[in-house]
Amino acid sequence: MITLAIDAMGGDAGLTVTIPAALEFLQAKPDTKLILVGDEPSIRNALGAHAGHERLHIVHTTEVVGMDEAPQSALKNKKDSSMRIAITQVKDGAAQAAVSAGNTGALMATARFVLKTLPGIDRPAIAKFMPSKGGGLALMLDLGANVDCSAAQLLQFGVMGGELFGAMYPRSSQPRIGLLNVGTEDIKGGSVIKEAHQLLQNSPLNFIGNVEGDAVFSGEVDVVVADGFTGNAVLKAIEGAVKFIGGVIREEFSRNWLNKLAALLAFPTLRGFKNRLDPRKFNGAIFLGLRGIVIKSHGGADVEAFKYALLEAYHEVESGSMAKIEQGIATQMARLNAAAEQTETPAPQPQ
Repeated sequence: MITLAIDAMGGDAGLTVTIPAALEFLQAKPDTKLILVGDEPSIRNALGAHAGHERLHIVHTTEVVGMDEAPQSALKNKKDSSMRIAITQVKDGAAQAAVSAGNTGALMATARFVLKTLPGIDRPAIAKFMPSKGGGLALMLDLGANVDCSAAQLLQFGVMGGELFGAMYPRSSQPRIGLLNVGTEDIKGGSVIKEAHQLLQNSPLNFIGNVEGDAVFSGEVDVVVADGFTGNAVLKAIEGAVKFIGGVIREEFSRNWLNKLAALLAFPTLRGFKNRLDPRKFNGAIFLGLRGIVIKSHGGADVEAFKYALLEAYHEVESGSMAKIEQGIATQMARLNAAAEQTETPAPQPQ
């Protein structure tokens, strides 16, 4: 049985999204239990007749982290928040993963404080699977946790990303890792990117070199490494582009009766297009590098999107990715240290 802890109070809509999503998820996954963390009377009221569900457990908390609350304030002053106690369920072994749609900065700070990072990892990164050519997926990190990164930290992201991709898709024994840059040439980019390129190139990873933004969808790379500022900007641009394209298609097909008729004929194709690019299906980013699984849902997620965040947590637990990642990182860091000793150059250390 897989047990997930849910920050029931988090997100823009709170209980009006988390509770219906939890109930639908329970129905779809009979091998799961859910721990709903938050104000118990409010949760029971939202559950209604389902309050006594045998695979639901409620943990009462008295505080909620605001969506615009400063991370350090939340960490210091909200020790009984639904967010923190949901993560504590993972630390204490009551749950195998925690899911929250709450404040990203506060969630990362709290998760890092409660769970700590894996050996050899300086900072956790936000990682997300994106749709790629031919129905595949590409993993991108960091998507906003670390605005400023050193070359050594970018190397660590490459190690973590490669291990996660390999754990989720065992057939990919050597995931292809690319470094996001303004061009594919080795001479492109700032000093940190150039240094990171050198570190990745000299590592045991299957590093294919610099990649541009379009590589996320081209199918030529499995893991795209970036600093949090760049990764987040790319992610928001992608989300905006998908919404824009969808809006333009709707406008054009509703322009006149002939276009409306064409829309009816093209309906199966349009439905397939929508299903493949529906952003709700890719909701749920992983906080990678922690001693436990924490999934971040988009704050504005609806019920369907939050279900996919729960599904992401489910797959992470089911695949045994946590143990595989921890073992893989230890192996890769040992190889990096051995390679550094051979060249009499110290291996990149966490900063």
